[in-house]
Amino acid sequence: MKIEDLIVQPSVWLGNADDSDVIVSSRVRLARNIRGEAFPHKARVEDSVRLWERLQSAICGLPSMDKSMSVEMDSLSWTYRHVLRERHLISIEQSEKGKGSGLILKHDESIAIMVNEEDHLRMQALSSGLALKAIWQKIDEVDSELEQNVNYAFSRRLGYLTACPSNVGTGLRASAMLHLPALNLLNEMGPVIKGLTRIGLAVRGLLGEGTEASGNMFQISNQTTLGESEASIVERLTDVVTEVAGHEKNARVRLAEQRKVFLKDYVGRAYGVMVNAHLLSSRELLDLLSAMRLGVDVGIVRNVSMPLIHELMLLTQPGHMQMMAKRELSPEERDQMRAQVTREKFKKLSIEI
Repeated sequence: MKIEDLIVQPSVWLGNADDSDVIVSSRVRLARNIRGEAFPHKARVEDSVRLWERLQSAICGLPSMDKSMSVEMDSLSWTYRHVLRERHLISIEQSEKGKGSGLILKHDESIAIMVNEEDHLRMQALSSGLALKAIWQKIDEVDSELEQNVNYAFSRRLGYLTACPSNVGTGLRASAMLHLPALNLLNEMGPVIKGLTRIGLAVRGLLGEGTEASGNMFQISNQTTLGESEASIVERLTDVVTEVAGHEKNARVRLAEQRKVFLKDYVGRAYGVMVNAHLLSSRELLDLLSAMRLGVDVGIVRNVSMPLIHELMLLTQPGHMQMMAKRELSPEERDQMRAQVTREKFKKLSIEI
């Protein structure tokens, strides 16, 4: 498998699970380090290269990582790095790394392992819908297999040792991506975010830490990794995410029943822009697709499939478009191509609003 192959397959986080109308995806990530090795930000290049080669060999030989590919970051162009980021397979920090840092990826994108990012290992499992427990068990299997071949930096008192103190303990970050347009339209997201923060959870945007909630997509994740078991973290987050999804579904019902004309206007305007615009920024299109997705979910938009919306969400991101164009595009060229692709996709449909 090559990186070019990724754009011809749907992303694993944008699937069609039964509950993905609100809970778009789930992710569980484990941070691990190798005993006796300097953390990546302190390591010499030659030590990072040596560790990358050692870990690459060990990981690719695991039974749970059968049919995987591996790439070193310094071999990847700007476009490839962005494609991997846009598919939630590497972090912003990893996309800026060079020699001695890399990615090992399962062919279906369900498991991605970053080597020499902030920690020696950042191992993640990804799925559509609410599947935190299932994917935690999947990445825990990889973790257990790998621990048979390497010695982790571990303290009996503190747990797993990490480059950032906030990850010490379990080293586990679980998160769920939720589409919450109705709560936003009813101006109820503020209290929700405050409530989540009060109970020790973090709320971030579409591409994680430091990003805004484009397209009404919000990531909810745990912040505490010390003093709580992995199972407990996953269970607690699952309960909270389920509750927030319930609030969003209730808000959608209220919008459809009490403000139906407003809702139809909101969705109709989005559709009007998408079939007539000749320049669309990435942020603007995500917001427009969010409106169309809401319209599909509440039943006021017909003849639009969720896979089409998912396809546009990914293929109109900068990295994916440049890979399709097979050349670098200026920001204006990307905005023009994004609008053209969107017009062509939607004008083929007989849409009822």
